[in-house]
Amino acid sequence: MIKALQKKLNNRKVIILCSLLLAAICIVTILAPWLAPNDPIMVNLAQKLQPPSAAYPFGTDHLGRCILSRLLYGARISLGYAALICMAALGIGLVVGVLAGYLGGWVDYVLMRIGDGLIAIPSLLFVIGFVGIWGAGLKQVVLGLILVQWVFYARVIRGMVISLKEEQYITAARISGSSSWKVIKKHVAPNVISSLAVMGTLEMGWAIMNLSSMSFLGLGVQPPTPEWGAMILEGKSYIRTNPALMLYPGICIMVVVIVFNLLGESLSERFGIKRR
Repeated sequence: MIKALQKKLNNRKVIILCSLLLAAICIVTILAPWLAPNDPIMVNLAQKLQPPSAAYPFGTDHLGRCILSRLLYGARISLGYAALICMAALGIGLVVGVLAGYLGGWVDYVLMRIGDGLIAIPSLLFVIGFVGIWGAGLKQVVLGLILVQWVFYARVIRGMVISLKEEQYITAARISGSSSWKVIKKHVAPNVISSLAVMGTLEMGWAIMNLSSMSFLGLGVQPPTPEWGAMILEGKSYIRTNPALMLYPGICIMVVVIVFNLLGESLSERFGIKRR
């Protein structure tokens, strides 16, 4: 589906269009307290399962809470924590990948074996096991996803650093007496940081999907906090009588993930970054 859409649109147009859409989504998310027509967690059983109206543009849920308000506030958690997961994993992956690739030897062996041990376990199973040990909650899910995600970035960055080590300007810097830290800081890190933005965009959809999945399983965000995956879980019991409770958050997840994937795929083709 992503490839078909890309073929219909010019690569540059896709990047511009997706960037504008994501900017609009971020602005709406930031302005949620001012755009939301109602309190997202206020229960009003007298208004439960109401159809769309002027007071409740998307209707209400089984507890009489405004669906639109919960979607807007839920975006702050779904997108905000997904961004946190990606940035934290990128930071750890950058440090580990640069050290493993540049220093090599036993440092490379130890760090990569740790990564192999983590990546051998399917990500969702690892997070479920991690949450099972430390208890359900958003913090535990976020930490578990970060522990899974950094390995991918570290392996990609390690490969890039190994290639950069063979470049003449790196060799010249070492011969001139520059320390390893100085070479990494001035020559290695700047050449891989530009690729991190592309990889982060590629994986934002992954982070959103997994964060929502954990909340849908009841392991992430806990009631009454609004979050898209948790809203789907809450609406599951009303799928036959009031499917909108699941439909609205599901559409939000689908649209945001598609936009991130389109942007990530376009950027990866433009800059030559391969997706896992």
